[in-house]
Amino acid sequence: MVVKPRWYSHGLNRLAYYRLAAGAAALLPRPARLAAARAVGRGMGRRLPAEWRAVRGNLARVLPEARPSELERAVSDTFANFGAFFADLLIVNRAAHATLARYVARRPGDEHLGAAFTVGRGAVLVTAHLGNWDLGGRLLAGRGGVPRTHVVLSPEEDAALERHLRVNAPELRFVTRSHPTSTLGLLAALRRGEAVAMQGDRPTGERGDRLVPFFGAPAAFPIGPFVLARAAGSPVLHAFCTMERDGRYRVDVGTPIWVKSGEEMAGLEAMVAALEDAVRAHPTQWFNFFDVWAPPVAAP
Repeated sequence: MVVKPRWYSHGLNRLAYYRLAAGAAALLPRPARLAAARAVGRGMGRRLPAEWRAVRGNLARVLPEARPSELERAVSDTFANFGAFFADLLIVNRAAHATLARYVARRPGDEHLGAAFTVGRGAVLVTAHLGNWDLGGRLLAGRGGVPRTHVVLSPEEDAALERHLRVNAPELRFVTRSHPTSTLGLLAALRRGEAVAMQGDRPTGERGDRLVPFFGAPAAFPIGPFVLARAAGSPVLHAFCTMERDGRYRVDVGTPIWVKSGEEMAGLEAMVAALEDAVRAHPTQWFNFFDVWAPPVAAP
């Protein structure tokens, strides 16, 4: 039996709770909604001691010179930010692309995306659990010059929640990673000049993982995006969507990485280095509620 890693799950990750939260969030204008969501996030963090310890351990590596009080504040801010991004996931992310664009302050590196797609080989967009990755994916999917984006995700434990969150559109298609033929479909999409978006900070627990230095210690990352890009002859670009002080988002896109045969590891190392820089710049917007440097915890 193949045993997959189980990174994190929680009993609140159910459709009924999402609908309840969405109903409450919709009653408030966005500034008040974000403030309330941050307060709820801080409160929930205090009631989740295991997750609090995990976030504190991760941030201790990211902020090695922080005093204990500063570290505790950073952990609290992380849960607060998670609440704010969750509120936007429920309300803002479902808006039309023209509406979503009003929430974006800056798009540095946008020219890299345009240059990558002029080649006609599509592109693999690698993101991470940093900032509002869902919003970033929708913004990139609606951008001119990107014919269609295929978002690769792990299956939700609640099938009803998965159907609720992952609604396909002409410019956006969700692909469950466990599907046995998903890789062939993704390869075909890239060869049609389309985009494939993947999470780059969740190893699979299988032989496709590689250890890469990350904040001074080895951590596991999946090499699959770079193997896929090499097979399709497509570039890889990292893309991160973080929130600025005014509540609007910044979408950073990196320079294209063209992966030649035998250079997949070099591409992965370049992506991890970019992720490290982004996490260092936005440590309280990095959402991993487990020890990132521990081996994947497998569950049947």
